[in-house]
Amino acid sequence: MNVFSYIIQLGASVMMPVIFTIIGLCIGMKFGKALKSGLFVGVGFVGLGIVTALLTDNFKDPLKAIESLFNLNLSVFDMGWPAAASVAYNTAVGALIIPICLGINFLMVITKTTRTVNIDLWNYWHFAFIGAVAYFVFDQSLAWGYFAAIICYVITLVMADLTAEKFQKFYNLPGISVPQPFCQSFTPFAIAIGWLLDKIPGFNKLNVDAEGLKKKFGVLGEPLVLGVIVGCIIGIVAKCNVKGVLSLGVTMGAVMELIPRITKLFIDGLMPISDRTKEVVDRKFKGKKVHIGMSPALVIGHPTALVCTLFLIPTYIITAVLLPGNEFLPLASLAGMFYLFPMMLPYTKGNVVKTYIVGFVTLIVGLWFVTNMAPDFTKAATAVYVQTQDKAAHVPDGFMAGSMDFASSLIGYAIYALTKYAKFFGAATLLAIAFVLMLINRKRIVADERASNATN
Repeated sequence: MNVFSYIIQLGASVMMPVIFTIIGLCIGMKFGKALKSGLFVGVGFVGLGIVTALLTDNFKDPLKAIESLFNLNLSVFDMGWPAAASVAYNTAVGALIIPICLGINFLMVITKTTRTVNIDLWNYWHFAFIGAVAYFVFDQSLAWGYFAAIICYVITLVMADLTAEKFQKFYNLPGISVPQPFCQSFTPFAIAIGWLLDKIPGFNKLNVDAEGLKKKFGVLGEPLVLGVIVGCIIGIVAKCNVKGVLSLGVTMGAVMELIPRITKLFIDGLMPISDRTKEVVDRKFKGKKVHIGMSPALVIGHPTALVCTLFLIPTYIITAVLLPGNEFLPLASLAGMFYLFPMMLPYTKGNVVKTYIVGFVTLIVGLWFVTNMAPDFTKAATAVYVQTQDKAAHVPDGFMAGSMDFASSLIGYAIYALTKYAKFFGAATLLAIAFVLMLINRKRIVADERASNATN
């Protein structure tokens, strides 16, 4: 624990460059290239702190004013994925999550319980985040933290395998799967709700030309402009003066524009490591069928994703205000709305109406997830801020911390709720689910290999 405490006190902006440089060297990268990759990641964490501080410093007072004026209870501040990632990587769980998960991935590949080799290293923060929350729920228990993270990883790898065929066919990306738990959490909703909607006579005829609508939105489809509009509306509702309204508009626009740009810093840092890992995988598993686990960022530009995001943003905000039992008002998370859709679209077949309905239902459920997890998210963020002074983890006074990004995920919330409220029974349930999923997947893989060998 003393070693972990020392590492954590360095902060993610220092700790992660060191870790990624070491990982790069271990997989055969030259020192200079590995160091550059690590430094890009460190600079990204510095940027996250700046953007999060920009959001919290400027919006905490207007949101308090809105609460007071309309007698609302929106006490969960949207910290966005920057805060979740900061909590994830600034804990003892996050410090070793990547090498541990890579080891588990290797074991699952050789035991034929998965075909996915997850080289989407940046999104390992999702596994670290649920592990970090469990770590603080159980009084800084590493055992519970790693248990939650590993269970999430195993379930996600199997889900990536089970959805790979449809994903590859829809996007024409052979050999690729998406082992990202936030996106995979929406697959069950897409299957179940899609099945119900298909029972409605004539529903499949209700579709919209996504490409045409995308062109019609023009500049309104830009995250920057959407952010300015949302920020100005908040300023008007909070009864700010003209300067205050415009300032909030530009600030929210800056947040919506800067978060994707900072994300690119992480991708620039991690892509060389991912590419080198792919080379190693191709060499080690030559002749065997494997899926390369990649970021869903590959496909977020689909026209249906853009159109549904534009329609969902206003309805999401209005629903958050009116929904009984919800205390979360989405702000920073709006920049991540595109990530709802990568695994939905192969099952809704790009149908705009169906995708919008599935997205809306999942967001409603997600609001309750975020609200319920907020006290423990806040506990984790506060502890991280005290130890590291990382501004991305600083929760504004009078608020709790929340984020649509993964906190509203079905997989993440199920692990959180089962471990917190059912403890050992919940842990046993999660182990059983993971074990059954691995057995089902192994049966599929073995059968496919036998069929392939018989053909050859």
